[in-house]
Amino acid sequence: MKRIVIFASGNGTNAQRIINHFKGSTDAQVVQVLSNNKGAKVLERANESKISAISFNRTALYKTDDIVHLLQATKPDLIVLAGFLWLFPEKIINLFPEQIINIHPALLPNFGGKGMYGKHVHEAVYAFAKANKEQKTYTGITIHKVTPEYDKGAFIFQEKVEVTQEDTPETIAQKVHQLEYKHFPIVIENLLKSQ
Repeated sequence: MKRIVIFASGNGTNAQRIINHFKGSTDAQVVQVLSNNKGAKVLERANESKISAISFNRTALYKTDDIVHLLQATKPDLIVLAGFLWLFPEKIINLFPEQIINIHPALLPNFGGKGMYGKHVHEAVYAFAKANKEQKTYTGITIHKVTPEYDKGAFIFQEKVEVTQEDTPETIAQKVHQLEYKHFPIVIENLLKSQ
């Protein structure tokens, strides 16, 4: 049985889709959800699904080896960042090489980097589309390996959707969420099968 650990910072809708996808699977399961936000809805979602849910602070992640020891005890086959907003520590990346992935709500290398997450990405895509009315604009999702820099890891999967002149940042977000929900669990499943 392959073991998945999810890191998330907020609502956890992607985490929920991943949990549901593997519920009842004999191949893989989500065994732990970790969040840097003790009030995050994702922790509640994990608890409701009877999955270990733990919150931590900056000290535990960056200054001590608390999270390292937790992961070593959990022995994940794949660590999934699903809306996790902090830069992932190099010491953990080195311990789990090629085993940490992230989803970004745009077509990298565009609209990536520090500060580019959630609505900030969709607002930037919207502004770009408005400024470039003569050309078709696309956004989408990028699932990539995690490195010590924001959004710089090798791409695993991309899917795009057109941005129309009628779109708003909110409708762009909805289009991107649909791509995330559809593709992220399947990409995770395929990665685990190829291990």
